[in-house]
Amino acid sequence: MTKYGSFPGARPRRLRTTPAMRRMVAETRLHPADLILPAFVREGISDPVEIGAMPGVFQHTRDSLKKAAVEALEAGVAGIMLFGVPEESKKDAVGTAGTDPDGILQVALRDVRDEVGDDLIVMSDLCLDETTDHGHCGVLDDQGRVDNDATLERYAEMAQVQADAGAHVVGPSGMMDGQIGVIRDALDQVGHEDVSILAYTAKYSSAFYGPFREAVGSSLKGDRKTYQQDPANTRESLRELALDLEEGADMVMVKPAGPYLDILARISDAVDVPVAAYQISGEYAMIEAAAERGWIDRDRAIMESLTGIKRAGANMILTYWATEVARQL
Repeated sequence: MTKYGSFPGARPRRLRTTPAMRRMVAETRLHPADLILPAFVREGISDPVEIGAMPGVFQHTRDSLKKAAVEALEAGVAGIMLFGVPEESKKDAVGTAGTDPDGILQVALRDVRDEVGDDLIVMSDLCLDETTDHGHCGVLDDQGRVDNDATLERYAEMAQVQADAGAHVVGPSGMMDGQIGVIRDALDQVGHEDVSILAYTAKYSSAFYGPFREAVGSSLKGDRKTYQQDPANTRESLRELALDLEEGADMVMVKPAGPYLDILARISDAVDVPVAAYQISGEYAMIEAAAERGWIDRDRAIMESLTGIKRAGANMILTYWATEVARQL
C-alpha cells in the first residue's frame, strides 16, 4: 500500500469542514426558477378552504388564487399549475365543465393571466377527473371502461378552451394513448402553436395520490390501474417517453417524484427536452404529518426531498412548498 506523509492521505472530509466549503463544492443546487406551484381553485366558495390532509394547502377562491399567483411570482417561482374544482351539480359523465369556457378552470386561467401576464408561466391540468361524476380521467363506455379514443376528442376540446383562456402550457395527465399528438393538432388548428405541452409521460398508479383526491373533491370509485402505469415497470415508462416525444411533447414529467427517482434519472439521461417531476400530495402530507409530531425536522426534510429530486435529473419540480422554498432560497 502506497504511503503518503500520513494515513489516510485522501480525506474527503476536508471538503465538508464549513458551511461555506460545502456550499462551494455542492454538486446540486436548488433555485426558485426550478419550482412550479400546483394550486386548486374551487367554485362556489367565499373563503379559501384548507385541505385536511394537506395542512397549509388550500382550495382557493378566485381572489385568493390571484394573490397566491402574485406571491409565487414575487418569490421567483417559475410557474403555477392550476386545477379547477367545480360545484358537484356541474359534474357529469363527460366532464362538460372542463370544456365550458366559463368553467371554473378556464375562468381561473383568465384571472391569473390578467394578474401576472407573461411574468409567471401559467399551466393548466388537462384532464377530466375533476369534472366527471364518476371521477375517471376519461369518458366511459357502456361497460364502464375508460374509452381511450372518445376521451381524446374531449381532450382536444379542453386544450383549445384552456389555451383560449390563457394557458401558456397544458399538462395532459390522463395517460390516454395518443393524447399528446391529438392535443398538439388541436392547438395548432386554432392558432395556438406557441402553447406548450408538458406531457405526464410516466404517471404511476400510486397510493400517494390520496390527499389530492380530497383537494379536487374527486368522485372516483375504484382505481385507475387500466390507464396509469404499474409501479413495477420501468421499460414501460421509456416506451411512453418515446411515444410522447414522437407526438410532439415539449416537456416530459415523472409523477410521483420521490418513489420514482430511478425512473426520473433514466428519463433525464435519455432526453434532450426539459424534465419535470411532481412531488405529489402524499409526499407532502407525510413530511408535514411527521414534522407535526416532532419526528423529523420539517425544513430540512423538505429541502432534502427537493434536492434529491433535482439530483435525480429534474429540471422543474412541481411542489406544494414552491413559494415557501423559493423565499428561503
